[in-house]
Amino acid sequence: MDKEKIIDIFKSTEALLEGHFVLTSGRHSAAYFQCAKVLQFPEHLTTFGSLIAKQFAGQAPDLVITPAIGGIVLGTEVGRQLGVRTIFSERKDKRMVIRRGLGIEAGEKVLIVEDVVTTGGSVREVMSLVKQAGGNIIGVGVLVDRSNGTVSIHDNQYAVVKLEAVSYEQSDVPEELAAFPIQKPGSRF
Repeated sequence: MDKEKIIDIFKSTEALLEGHFVLTSGRHSAAYFQCAKVLQFPEHLTTFGSLIAKQFAGQAPDLVITPAIGGIVLGTEVGRQLGVRTIFSERKDKRMVIRRGLGIEAGEKVLIVEDVVTTGGSVREVMSLVKQAGGNIIGVGVLVDRSNGTVSIHDNQYAVVKLEAVSYEQSDVPEELAAFPIQKPGSRF
């Protein structure tokens, strides 16, 4: 599936938003990918999940893990297509943790799935949890890589679509973006 078709799907489902956003990473951007809006449609969820699952099927993961909340739906679909157990991590007291009786067994081959990556911070936190539990990370699958491939999280990293969605530190926000009211749709706010 080519990049333009993917962008058209995001636009048609109102999953690509324009305005002034503070991203989960804390950076500011004129574009925001609300993947939940596109993933609510089974045909798109199945298609995007399939692209990620096919990329990693040959490595036979035992487990899929995803950071809450954005990646849960996609991660679950990837796990379903691969026929493997799927869990999630979540924030508690501003730290990423695995709880609710979920866990990773030492030696399990783990695939990390995320909906959107800007800096890779949430995925790196999940990677740390996997390593602490003794899991072996086989790769990272992402729906949207906002860095256009410049953020390297893992040697075996795949994104359904790579886009350059410019973002800024708070101190560097251009005047034309600063003129718009700030929206904070990310999961940390």
